[in-house]
Amino acid sequence: MSEQDTKKNGANGLSTSRRDFLRKAGTYTAASLSGTAMLLSNPKPAKATANVTWAEHFQKNYRLMTDEEKEDAIGRLEKRYSDEFGKKVTVDGSLAMDGVLFGYALNIQKCIGCRRCVKACVAENNQSRGKEQQIEWIRVLRMEKGQFSEKERDSGGYPQDYGIQVGGNAYKPAGVVLEGQNYYEADKVPEKDAFYFPMQCMQCEKPPCVKVCPVRTTYRDPDGIVVVDYNWCIGCRMCIGACPYWARRFNWGEPDLPAEEMNPKTHYLGNRPRMKGVVEKCTFCVQRPRKGRWTACVEVCPVGARKLGNLLDPDSDVRKILATKKVFRLRADLNTYPKFFYFMD
Repeated sequence: MSEQDTKKNGANGLSTSRRDFLRKAGTYTAASLSGTAMLLSNPKPAKATANVTWAEHFQKNYRLMTDEEKEDAIGRLEKRYSDEFGKKVTVDGSLAMDGVLFGYALNIQKCIGCRRCVKACVAENNQSRGKEQQIEWIRVLRMEKGQFSEKERDSGGYPQDYGIQVGGNAYKPAGVVLEGQNYYEADKVPEKDAFYFPMQCMQCEKPPCVKVCPVRTTYRDPDGIVVVDYNWCIGCRMCIGACPYWARRFNWGEPDLPAEEMNPKTHYLGNRPRMKGVVEKCTFCVQRPRKGRWTACVEVCPVGARKLGNLLDPDSDVRKILATKKVFRLRADLNTYPKFFYFMD
């Protein structure tokens, strides 16, 4: 401190400055500790994003937690969700079962495009359903059927004015048009000359999404289900870019989940309410099969086109389908080894 500053502040200018600093620092520290205590002891009901306790900011990745730490994390979530939605909410922490590798088979000849699976998935897994942001983990693509026809053929090619002349062109649908519509309105399904192709997470054996995640928030559990620890997701969306199956969704805004429609039976790695800025995806309704139940989409399908089973059990429905039906996997050339199989009778 300069001589001029010392005269201005008095003979003890330097000491006074230090005392002021320590006094202010003590005030800030007390306020911080007080605020932390309030967060830990009495979080106010609010949106899932805003109502996060101090402890959640510093908890480990779920797969690295001890059993005691998992119990504490689940207890915090159950209290917070119960306060927020005004009902008793349970958060399951069931681990993968030994000797189980979940696989899925879908009969594309039977699918009628009703999209009941989509709606059942939304309801079961607490997905956002507001006007501003609606999230659906399952997409049912409507593809148009057509035929090559001489009558529909344009034999003239492109007009000469464009400086190019080619042979005949077919401007009508030929075979199956792969540019499918996943949002379509039909008075009655199945529609004539329409083909339906449902898509969701393929639960790959070598998932590209896991490889690119910089914080390892998404990983493959021993039973084959690829899960997400939402509390560790940083929203970089690299997994979305890496997934070749259009299977992941990002919460751009605050999820809209009405309290009366919220499913209170949740799983830490599955259908518990998400927050803004995180990625989510199909988990084969992890809260169901680990308790011996079918997934919501299998349960609701009116034509029995969907099957879930243990790929390690030769007597399971999926294994029997693989042994007796015409089966293919989507984008098998990428060597992701999906456990989601399409088949035909």
